[in-house]
Amino acid sequence: MTAREPIVTDHAVVRYLERVHGLDVAAVREHIAGRAATAVELGAIAVQIEGVRMHLADVTVVTVTPIRRRKRKADRRDLREAP
Repeated sequence: MTAREPIVTDHAVVRYLERVHGLDVAAVREHIAGRAATAVELGAIAVQIEGVRMHLADVTVVTVTPIRRRKRKADRRDLREAP
């Protein structure tokens, strides 16, 4: 019989951070909502704030992703010319 790896859900991670490390989830939620409020009022589908993109579905922030910086042509050229 092979040993099984435990699966840890996102819910468990959030509760762990909240209960063991004292993370104030409600305060984080309020902060995110406050930062997205204007975008929601304008009917936006996303807003870039604090180095991330908040994705919106109607009035709900559904996920947060990193902002990917586009590589400039000069950057790509430098990579090709590197020894």
